[in-house]
Amino acid sequence: MSRFTLSITATADDIDELGHVNNAVWVRWIQDIAVAHWAAVASEADQAALVWVVTRHAIDYRGNVAAGETVTGETWVPEPPKGARFDRHVRFTGADGRVKVEAVTTWALLDRATGRLLRVRPELAAPFLAR
Repeated sequence: MSRFTLSITATADDIDELGHVNNAVWVRWIQDIAVAHWAAVASEADQAALVWVVTRHAIDYRGNVAAGETVTGETWVPEPPKGARFDRHVRFTGADGRVKVEAVTTWALLDRATGRLLRVRPELAAPFLAR
């Protein structure tokens, strides 16, 4: 699986004083799609033993979304990991086909029990890599 998609509908709680999805909500959605992607491809044993954390977000806001509107999030990992880290790309597109938000986030792999960084093994990375 190289790309993963998730549809999200904005609720009233997601909306800020300007009448559109708040920037902090977009960050939450970026995390939500990454976690859903991990859950879709990782074994139960890996999910129990490993956890991913964000070390960096770079986000471009290109359009607004109001309450009740649905976006389709798409995420992919175009390059193999470097040690314990890899960059995940995310794009949210509105029903109108226009890109609303694009992001590149850097994730690091941790041992859940110890909290220590772990090198991403090739077999762990393989389901995420763009083909």
